[in-house]
Amino acid sequence: MRSVSFRLLSSAACGLISVPAFAQADAPDAGDRDTIVITAARTVLPPNALPLTIDVIGAEELAQQIAIGGSVVDAVATLTPSFSPTRGKLSGAGESLRGRSPLYAINGIPQSTPLRDGSRDGFTIDGFFIDRVEVIFGSNALQGIGGTGGIVNQVTVGAPRAEGWSGRVLLQGTASDGFENEGLGGKAAALVQHKAGIFDVTVGVSFEKRGVFFDGEGRPLGINLTQGETQDSKTLNVFARIGMEVGETGRLDLMANRYELNGYGRYVPLAGNRLTGLPTSATRGDPPGKPAANKTESVALSYTDSDVWGGDLVTQLFFNRNYDTFGGEPNPIASFQDPAIAPVGTLFDQSENRSRKLGAKFSYERAVPGFEALTATLGVDALYDKTEQRLIATDRVWVPPSEFQSIAPFAQANLKLFDGKLRLAGGVRWENAAVKIDDYHTLASNTYEAPDLSTYGGVDVKGGKPTFSDVLFNGGIIIEPVPGIRGYASYAEGYTMADIGRITRAIDEPGIDLDNYLDISPVISNNREIGVEVKRGPLDASAAYFWSSSNKGQVLIAAGNGIFEVQRQRVEIQGLEINLGIQTPIDGLRLSGGYAHLIGRYDSDRVDGVVDTDLDGTNISPDRFNAAISYARGPLSARLQTQFYLSRGFYGKANPDPRNNFEGYAITDAYLRYDTGLGGLSLSVQNLFDKFYIDYNSDTRLPNDNLAFFAGRGRTFTLGWDFRF
Repeated sequence: MRSVSFRLLSSAACGLISVPAFAQADAPDAGDRDTIVITAARTVLPPNALPLTIDVIGAEELAQQIAIGGSVVDAVATLTPSFSPTRGKLSGAGESLRGRSPLYAINGIPQSTPLRDGSRDGFTIDGFFIDRVEVIFGSNALQGIGGTGGIVNQVTVGAPRAEGWSGRVLLQGTASDGFENEGLGGKAAALVQHKAGIFDVTVGVSFEKRGVFFDGEGRPLGINLTQGETQDSKTLNVFARIGMEVGETGRLDLMANRYELNGYGRYVPLAGNRLTGLPTSATRGDPPGKPAANKTESVALSYTDSDVWGGDLVTQLFFNRNYDTFGGEPNPIASFQDPAIAPVGTLFDQSENRSRKLGAKFSYERAVPGFEALTATLGVDALYDKTEQRLIATDRVWVPPSEFQSIAPFAQANLKLFDGKLRLAGGVRWENAAVKIDDYHTLASNTYEAPDLSTYGGVDVKGGKPTFSDVLFNGGIIIEPVPGIRGYASYAEGYTMADIGRITRAIDEPGIDLDNYLDISPVISNNREIGVEVKRGPLDASAAYFWSSSNKGQVLIAAGNGIFEVQRQRVEIQGLEINLGIQTPIDGLRLSGGYAHLIGRYDSDRVDGVVDTDLDGTNISPDRFNAAISYARGPLSARLQTQFYLSRGFYGKANPDPRNNFEGYAITDAYLRYDTGLGGLSLSVQNLFDKFYIDYNSDTRLPNDNLAFFAGRGRTFTLGWDFRF
């Protein structure tokens, strides 16, 4: 992999010279940007003081992208070139940032369920309640478990600043290109805030109904009954926040959020044909069991104070629980069969992930007395996570209850030299974790192949409580010779657990002792990065080259019947990100865009530690080029954007199936908004030119599965009205 480093760096230099005008998002002036506090970075230092690649998606651009794509996940994926294309499904399995899974969080509360990854963590709160999204790129342990690809932290609406009542109302209607009745959708949301002295309260509710989605040729998009859909569904989200000012510098906050998405269950899939290019579709029908659904509840109590003995104190207690219900298939799944319950091939079942977390965070930051150039941060995080996966029709355990316990003290330091022209940053985090799983018995049929009487009868697995202790380092240097121009180099380690659920449920050999089962050991990844940024006047440009590796990485491998198993293999990923934006001489007109190039390989034979095969589309995103033009002046704002997903082939010792090679496609979206004085009217169009395409995830995996050959969404209109008071 190192042999291609020179080619990547050369591409970076050429890109900075020849790419006309691109950036991830419309960024504020450099001076304004430096005042933003990136809460996900666990510091009050400005972004230019940190050796990290950071992007902030502000409220205005977030609202634009959600109007176009429908979710925060769509917004992040559209604006971030190194983020993979979204699947357009409830499940985000295979969606990655820099080739690894990102950690989704709400105000720092982790939404991911790494012990049995249900991949629903992108749908846990409505974007209506989000003020901004902080994206930190690359492996790091800033938020603890889960940040191997980066962090996507969703910061909820802030407390009201003015006395009295304020709020916001949103109404939207969505229709496909043909305005079919079954494709109509709508959304209504309201947020009310009140401030009285030291107390304030925020209460909001949103409801959204989504119709059937159609591809560029007018066919209903295929239904994934098991993993779940956002189409033909309804969502109800209730949000509340109560705050109290404590003295002149302190604040106490209680936040609660309940999000529930339920499929209507009115459609069944129609098989496509990969040989002829006919995608999977859907027709009216009555699928068995309960429709796929997702329910998340979060509560957090936090206290912050900007002047405790001259420093900043941040504390948080949180509770989070998820119920990820997976749908059932008309044809009974082989792994669920048990002759003791029903004849082979007749037993219907479906599964549900159940996960709950209790956590606490504490950090204190201040300049060191007598040595004010050095800012130090001390803290400790604690987390308890219990996850299981049950078969809800027969009340059987598929994934045994797994308990994760972690206590992690950490320390960070940032040294400012030469009046800020040079900074040295570094830190250490000591992860002390344990996973507890009691003795259990696997399902009667725990193979992924077609059932055979000889395979029936699960195995006994001896539980255990394996412990892990790892010291995770990070460090970097930042050089900023003049304000707005900086370079940095950094190293950071990330930490997560492998998908223990997939591993434990698939054990088919007797005598396994989990205390000594290496496949459940943590994934330790690292991120080495070199970057440069220029944010002066009309120019907003950046380039970053990164490379990361993990000796026992996590790779999803197709195991048959549409099920993927986890394999622990060495993984190496490197990539290049270029972003460039220009504010033109025309007042309000901005050109922006970005480019990302990723290379990922793994050790397919798990013998010599040498990476020899390309990561496939389930594990890494395609190269991408973004371009956009936006205008905002007076009451009018508009945006036209195109995402070019570039072709990719997969090669290596493991002989990847050439049918999984990706041909590429381009999608253009448009947005227009006018402020009438009585609220803003907006019209957004997704896939403006009604392009027919097979989405990246479907095109690069399961080449024999005609029920998982999904087209992308065709032209879709959203008309909205929002009003603030």
